[in-house]
Amino acid sequence: MINNQLTLPTTMKVVDIIEPGGPEKLQLIDKPLPSLSAGYLLVKVEAAGVNRPDIFQRMGSYPPPPDASPIMGLEVSGTIVAKADDVTQWQLGDKICGLVAGGGYAEYCLVHKDIALPLGNLSFAEGAAVPENFFTVWANVFQIGKLKKDETVLIHGGTSGIGSIAVMLAKAFGATVITTVGSEEKVNIAKSLGADCVINYKTDDFVQASLNYTLSRGVDMVVDIIGGDYVAKNYVVAAKCGRIIQIGMMKGNPTHLNMMPLMVKRLQHTGSTMRSRTIEEKCQISLELKEQVWDMLQIGKIKPIINKTYSLAQVSDAHRYMESGDLFGKIVLLNN
Repeated sequence: MINNQLTLPTTMKVVDIIEPGGPEKLQLIDKPLPSLSAGYLLVKVEAAGVNRPDIFQRMGSYPPPPDASPIMGLEVSGTIVAKADDVTQWQLGDKICGLVAGGGYAEYCLVHKDIALPLGNLSFAEGAAVPENFFTVWANVFQIGKLKKDETVLIHGGTSGIGSIAVMLAKAFGATVITTVGSEEKVNIAKSLGADCVINYKTDDFVQASLNYTLSRGVDMVVDIIGGDYVAKNYVVAAKCGRIIQIGMMKGNPTHLNMMPLMVKRLQHTGSTMRSRTIEEKCQISLELKEQVWDMLQIGKIKPIINKTYSLAQVSDAHRYMESGDLFGKIVLLNN
């Protein structure tokens, strides 16, 4: 393996959860570097994305899969410093970004060779803001939902990390986009992302506004990160044979849900999580992103929105900021 790695330290800084609880329960500690196994790259992490599941893991309600690192962090960007003997498509020094099932809040992280994607023209911060949202949107909206050109899609939370990517990708592939946001400032942001119709849900009824926009037909697809009482409303706003794609449940489970519209309209309501998917599934998503999306990212036709960056040592502040309200774009941790 002497030709497959650079000179490396024996330990690294990682973010540790002292015990389940608030952001104050996070601390930096030293741990050994992760052991390299077949099919994997060891990446010196330059940046890591912060996501809602990290908050849930910190609070003890979202444990990692049994075979995943217990360290938080689901997406990273950085430089390859070691690789397994069976890795031929990557070289030491290559700059990549990648989705991981855990381990991102650290100075070094393992990334599967077929999930990694070339950073190219993206900065490290931009690269760390890509994998979780792009993989999630592609798998749900395009693989499962099969969004087509000229269809109309309603995307809730159009300036969130997932929502902003869903807006940009849906427009890039020829859909008409309606989205909901929570302020007039975000109305302008969503329009700049390409949304055709932006609804401030705090001042307007998104169901009626969407039906008005579609001349009472309804939408072909709803992309929902909210859940709760939005589920019943999604059934109302969906067109006959529409698809509801459940990506998140920020408002929790729906109560007293009337499912008659689902049956009468022949709707499809699907949901999924990314972290529990198999390596093979994630490799396929990575391949499709590289073939169909990566060139658009490289030329800036679509790009992740960076809201704010923090150092790894400021991880508690990053979590507080994420929990402070309905943010736009991504929060990124930088190893500097």
